[in-house]
Amino acid sequence: MKTNKGFSLIEVLVALLLTTIGVLGMVALQGRSIQYTQDSVQRNTAIVLAGDLIEIARAHPKELFNTSPPQFPMNSGLKDSSIFYKDAGDDFADRESCVASPTRIAKTAKELRDCWADKVEALLPGGSELFVSDVYVCRSSVAGDCDDKGSMLEIRLAWQVRDGACLDAENSDVCSYTVRVEP
Repeated sequence: MKTNKGFSLIEVLVALLLTTIGVLGMVALQGRSIQYTQDSVQRNTAIVLAGDLIEIARAHPKELFNTSPPQFPMNSGLKDSSIFYKDAGDDFADRESCVASPTRIAKTAKELRDCWADKVEALLPGGSELFVSDVYVCRSSVAGDCDDKGSMLEIRLAWQVRDGACLDAENSDVCSYTVRVEP
């Protein structure tokens, strides 16, 4: 009577196949994880930049509201036109390069807005091309519609990714972040 000890070749091949499938799954997961991390970093940058513009606008209410404190007890409706408004396909009106330097800080609403625009172009992939074509800041009464009505300020920032890598749009190479706020 003969006793078999050890593994047969078929058992070894099955174990090798299962290990290979597991390793390939981990490699695919790692690639997807990198993509999600990159999207998260860019989206977080857009969130911070949108928040910065909101705070700049809130710090300069005369540029955004028809009437504002301390002259009046509270803010009135948003102005029909403001230095903070920008249509997709256009740049900010009278935009200049940022005046901030180690010896001088931006002080006026326009200087702060222009420095913010330069920062958006520098920090989000796609630079000045996407800033002009896809980024907008407008007065909106309905999400996604710059109808110059209502009390909401809508800000949309966009950035370039490789084709198909945008997690919020199918087969797109441009991702976006939109926020609506009542300043």
